[in-house]
Amino acid sequence: MVCYPGEAATAAEVVALADEYRIAAQLLVQNGRPGEPRSRAPFRMVAIHAVELYLNAFLLRSGHSAGEVRGLQHNLAARADLAVELGLVLRKRTREHLHAMSQSREFLVTRYVPRGTSLSEINRLQATLTEVAQKVSAAI
Repeated sequence: MVCYPGEAATAAEVVALADEYRIAAQLLVQNGRPGEPRSRAPFRMVAIHAVELYLNAFLLRSGHSAGEVRGLQHNLAARADLAVELGLVLRKRTREHLHAMSQSREFLVTRYVPRGTSLSEINRLQATLTEVAQKVSAAI
C-alpha cells in the first residue's frame, strides 16, 4: 500500500494549510498587471488550490477518507456537490462558479496556458475563495 503525503491529516490541519494558501493568494493578487494574464497565474493557482483544500477538509470532516477525496482529482464541482449534500451551504453563484471552473479545467489551464477567455474573473475567484473559506472554517 502506498502512503500518500497528507494521508493522515485531520480536517483541522487541512484547513490550516488552506488558510496559508489563502493568505498567499491575497498577497499574490497584488502582483497582477493589466493586460498580462501570466502575471495573475500564480494568484489563480494558489487560490484554486486553497478552495480545493477547504473542500477537502469539509469532506474529511464529514467522514470521507483521504483516498476518496484524492480520487476526485482536481474536480471542484464534484467536491462542492458532495459538500453541499453533506450540509455545506454555498450560494448558487459560488456553486455555479465551482462547476464552471471544473468544466473549463481552469486548474490545468492556469498551470500551463494562463491566458484565454475561459478563466474566471479575478474578483469572482476571490469571492469564491472567501465564501468557501469562511463557511468551511465555521464548520470545522
